[in-house]
Amino acid sequence: MDLGLRGKTALVLGGGGGLGRAIAKALATEGTNVAVAGIGATSIDGTVADLKAIGGNCIGLIWDLADLSVINANISRMESDLGSVDILVNNTGGPPPASAAGQDPAFWAAQFQSMVLSVIAITDRVLPGMKSRGWGRILTSTSSGVISPIPNLAISNALRLSLVGWSKTLAREVGKDGITANIVVPGRIATSRVAALDSAKAKREGRSVEEVAAESQRTIPLGRYGKPEEYANVVAFLASELAAYITGSVIRVDGGMIPSI
Repeated sequence: MDLGLRGKTALVLGGGGGLGRAIAKALATEGTNVAVAGIGATSIDGTVADLKAIGGNCIGLIWDLADLSVINANISRMESDLGSVDILVNNTGGPPPASAAGQDPAFWAAQFQSMVLSVIAITDRVLPGMKSRGWGRILTSTSSGVISPIPNLAISNALRLSLVGWSKTLAREVGKDGITANIVVPGRIATSRVAALDSAKAKREGRSVEEVAAESQRTIPLGRYGKPEEYANVVAFLASELAAYITGSVIRVDGGMIPSI
């Protein structure tokens, strides 16, 4: 199936590994030019190497999303090397586990800047170009916590949920310009982030990581964690011409884990 993405240009945030790397590879496979951004040079170099191995036209950007001052310079470099952003994948790292009560306001503010303000500011930077071309895709990866809050992940639950309200509002504003905006919700996908959360839970509860992971998988109707490429394929479809009539939506890729309708 041709997704109609050949020659489009994508910016994938958090592209150094896990979901971001898988999304970048899925888009590159479809002939999309891809810029991958991330805070670590080693991880970004690894993604770039993977993309070039499949013939992808790509660049890597070392980018601390908490630093809003570098947004224009980084996107200007991308525009010079690859072209204007047609597809923006907002994928940020998750905050450490934390309870809802008793957190330092400065901690909340720092996480808000890197997880929410950065996404909004980067989107605002690329929207004028999308509007001028009459085509664009804004895809924001969040967490199952936006539907069913996850215990001890209060910062993630709260901040990612704010992005859902923002994306839904944005979708209504830019639909007339040929731009779609959607939220994608991963369930338990087998990434280093999920492994770290399983490890942290095992340590808190004095259990083995294997026991915690097995217990988690039993709550998933498909009986396993998802593969990063399974999640990435959904994102690539939503970025495509075929998904032109999907906007303002929250799409679950969770193996049936989230129990609510």
